[in-house]
Amino acid sequence: MTEQPATFGVELRRRRTDAGFSLATFAQRVHYSKGYLGRIETGEKPATLDLARRCDAALEAGGALVALVPKEATPSDPPAMATSEPDSEPDNEVWVMTMEPDGSSRLVPMRRREALAVGAASLLGLTLGSQSSAAAARQDSTIVAFKALFEQTRQLGQITGPSVVLPTVIAQTHTLRGLATGADSRSRAELLQLAARYAEYAGWMTQEAGDDRGALWWTRSAVDMANAAGDTELSTYALIRQALITLYQDDAASTIGLARQAGSDPRTPARIRGLAALREAQGHALACDYDQTQRSLDLAQQLLADSADKSKDGVVTGSASVTSTRLQAMVAGWCLHDLGRPQQAGDLLDAQLNAIPDSARRTHARFGARRALAYASAGEIDHACTLAHRVLDSAEVVDSATIRVDLRRLTRTLARWHSHQPVRDLYPRLNAALRTPIG
Repeated sequence: MTEQPATFGVELRRRRTDAGFSLATFAQRVHYSKGYLGRIETGEKPATLDLARRCDAALEAGGALVALVPKEATPSDPPAMATSEPDSEPDNEVWVMTMEPDGSSRLVPMRRREALAVGAASLLGLTLGSQSSAAAARQDSTIVAFKALFEQTRQLGQITGPSVVLPTVIAQTHTLRGLATGADSRSRAELLQLAARYAEYAGWMTQEAGDDRGALWWTRSAVDMANAAGDTELSTYALIRQALITLYQDDAASTIGLARQAGSDPRTPARIRGLAALREAQGHALACDYDQTQRSLDLAQQLLADSADKSKDGVVTGSASVTSTRLQAMVAGWCLHDLGRPQQAGDLLDAQLNAIPDSARRTHARFGARRALAYASAGEIDHACTLAHRVLDSAEVVDSATIRVDLRRLTRTLARWHSHQPVRDLYPRLNAALRTPIG
């Protein structure tokens, strides 16, 4: 037996008795059985992170109980987003993409000299010249058309999965990068800036496909192109994107640190600092620090209220499917669950999700999964199962690795009621969505 169960159990019992709770009363408060909590306190069973959050909130421990439970292991932590070496600059990199008849695709970026060494250029039977590209780059209508296409692509990403969206996003990123090489200085900056937007979105879709390393590669590529265009805002936003990866790894310290770095420069646009404050709030919620979470949420509300949704290039930074005010409220609901306040989380997410358009299926599935998890954690099992079926209607379409994180948590929470008929009815769909046996 490890040290962790006994250490957590002893501290839980001390705080519970100091607060005047009997074991039976406290079990009702956190929606766990008296017998199970007793085994936790004696060290016979290890505490889960979910239980630790609920106990921490009920006893107002300020994260002390959560800190005694090791975070769950993740498959592999992605590397930090490093600056590019000279040979990996956009102009020295070749992208080789294969597209299979069944619709699957694969991208292999490599240095130009490596591509020549393996004969990658000879794989293509069709060569498209760049003469017409220079003429297209000089037309203002070209950038207008690609911006419109970008907005349509993001809308497509709300209703379909990464396998549908990524080939288009990658192709447009490559096209814009190519157009920029033959453009004058003004047009080159605009084209590279928009290419960076496409690349950043490719990073998000790659994360949704379950490839964190690939997501960081795309985000780094986006930063390289944005910097070449003289746009430093995306470098800051990239930190928020990286913090999203650490958030889903339950790494509170890294999430907080990256978000603070993104929001530290007062010259950064208010919207980006507001989004950084939201991410920092999520990090503090992971650490079960209620006061710091609220401070970050309040700062985000102020910054987002004072900001324009669109950046200087006319493109929305971050989520384009919900308003800034509604995003802040939904993240607040998200945080309340991690803070061990599931009933409050469910109530707040109810109010916000009802106002999200049906076309935003990815957003519905993401925050809907968190809402179902909140109600399950609050002991409202039948309602949680009903909500989960609605979530799966969208999750099965948008195919999101990050949404599956909360669906796995929901599965573990519902396991205590595995013989309950609504749970038994839900399990086959959850099993299919998770692509792993539930048992």
